[in-house]
Amino acid sequence: MSDPWRKPRKWNIPLTYEPKIAGVRDGTIRQTIRVGRKFSPGDLVSFHGWSGRPYRSQWSFRTPYAALKDVIPITIYPGGIEAPREFRPWCLLDEIARLDGIEPPTGEALCRVLSEMHKIPADGIEAQILRW
Repeated sequence: MSDPWRKPRKWNIPLTYEPKIAGVRDGTIRQTIRVGRKFSPGDLVSFHGWSGRPYRSQWSFRTPYAALKDVIPITIYPGGIEAPREFRPWCLLDEIARLDGIEPPTGEALCRVLSEMHKIPADGIEAQILRW
């Protein structure tokens, strides 16, 4: 449960997964998965791209801020994702992949994308599904 006295934080989040960028910019994709546990409902997020090499070039675009509506804690494992009260193997995560703008929108493709971006240890990595 969020603290009603907590001031929302503002976050500028980079986007590097090319198939997702257009959908986030036009508002058709309103979900992302981020490693760590730093976001809270009500926080404001803005997304940006890079004009060249990530973290070594200027931003190519920036979206307006949007308030996070849902922040779902998950743990990513080599075999799937554990959300509160349930573990789902990658083959049952097609809807999460679709909402996240993964191409093709399958759990197996989501696994590939997340594995390319992060080393996923056998004991899992904490993350959050962010929806705005």
